[in-house]
Amino acid sequence: MKLKTMSGLAVLAITAALSTTARAGDLRDLCPDRPGKGTSPCTVDPGHIQLETEFFNAAFQRQAGVTTDTYVTANTTVKYGLTDNWDIEAAVAPYTVARTHDENAATRRTVQGFGDLILRTKYNVLGNGAGAFGIALDPFIKIPTAKLGIGNHAVEGGLLVPMSLDLGGDWSLGATPEVDVLKNGGDSGRHVSLTGVVGLGRALGQGVTLGAELWTSQNRDPMGTVRQYSVDFDVAWQPQDSGNVQYDAGINRGLNSATPRWQGYLGLTRRF
Repeated sequence: MKLKTMSGLAVLAITAALSTTARAGDLRDLCPDRPGKGTSPCTVDPGHIQLETEFFNAAFQRQAGVTTDTYVTANTTVKYGLTDNWDIEAAVAPYTVARTHDENAATRRTVQGFGDLILRTKYNVLGNGAGAFGIALDPFIKIPTAKLGIGNHAVEGGLLVPMSLDLGGDWSLGATPEVDVLKNGGDSGRHVSLTGVVGLGRALGQGVTLGAELWTSQNRDPMGTVRQYSVDFDVAWQPQDSGNVQYDAGINRGLNSATPRWQGYLGLTRRF
């Protein structure tokens, strides 16, 4: 089956899933990980499914004469609640296009295809939609289902510790420290990569929330540490007539040449 066809079927499956409605009044407030790069400490209510999908994501990077444009379609995470504080999750991007133009070598290259499969589980330790402070443990493993150029054909994994704090007055603070174990760029060994994101959110009423984040990644590959930094802005809207739906959009601005200069996305969350 062609990858474009697979992507189309994924979108149809998502559309069909959206037709099922959960009784929001019987559940906790909708608390997705998106938008933004931070992760929420909330888990999905037991026996329910939550779909978080990115209709489109585009990132544009230029470094040392090499321009890389990356487009991702229907990047989707499916979550299932096992208990009041524990869920399991699977994420995959059905279709990714990476276009590279090297001005130094006067070459162009396009790679397209299926992305890597991410399996994770989240356990809420404290404040699962209640109280001022929340924290969770969120380990994951990456299954290498992507071709070279989109992925690196390596099993990798890590641990996130998402946290949130209600500041009062419709303000909230979030932080997600993360440590990953990644394959070395030059051999089969492994190294540590450290990621951190801190975000501030403000609820404006009518279901609208604005967010701003500072993000950094310190990938300590033996071939040379790659440091990335960005400042990110997003907006989310939960229609007041349904507690099960959220629409979102965001734009990220890279702060150094190792980070995509611009990145934008549109997404949707639906619980059922």
